[in-house]
This record gives sequence, C-alpha cells and structure tokens, in this order.
Amino acid sequence: MLKRIKILLLNNLFLIAFTVTIGILYLSLIKVTNIPNLEVKNIDKIFHSFAYFVLATCWLFAYYKKPKIKYIIIAACVFFGIIIELLQTKLTAYRTGDLIDVLANAFGVLLALIFFNLFFRKKRIN
Repeated sequence: MLKRIKILLLNNLFLIAFTVTIGILYLSLIKVTNIPNLEVKNIDKIFHSFAYFVLATCWLFAYYKKPKIKYIIIAACVFFGIIIELLQTKLTAYRTGDLIDVLANAFGVLLALIFFNLFFRKKRIN
C-alpha cells in the first residue's frame, strides 16, 4: 500500500507543485474575513515562511531529477513571492504588499533549499 502511494505521489509531483502554487496565489489575493485576533505579533510572517517553504519544496521535488535547475526554481519562487506582494498592492483594496512579507517568503524558500540539499545528501550517503 505504501509503495502504491509513493508511486502515485512521484507520478504527480508536478501537479502537486502546480496546485500548491495556485493555492498560494488564490489565498494571497482573496479577501479574508472572520480571522480570530491572534495575540502573537507578526504571526503572519511564520505563515508566509511556511507557505513558501512548502511551495519551494514541492517544486524542488517535482524536478529532483534535474538538479541543475534547483537554483532557477529557488529564484522563481522568490520572484513569485515578490509578484504576489505587488499584486496585493495593485489589484486589491483589502490587502497590502509588504517588504517584510517578501523577506519571510524568501526565508521559507531558503529553508526549503537547505532541507532539500540535506535530504539528498543523506540519501547519497545511505
């Protein structure tokens, strides 16, 4: 059963990465209502980092057989984060772009690259 799930995931890595990308785009541009007031200041930066960690990880694993393009993927994910912040400022009246959000996005992407490199280094050693 686990082998079937692994094969299913490996065969659909691009689709998963694309879906995550569209999900982040959608969630970044919709009007969010009824959010409980969290007492932690700037907790949204953690959400940004996590979302872009997942985004970059999905794309890196989608193209893991082509390791030469991993830095292109990283740059594209950071660029995507910048574009999203600009779109929030230009297209919506209820969202604002923020440089700190861009930095949080880039931090999540950098963590994904580190995780990806450590994962495959460990795979090569074993």
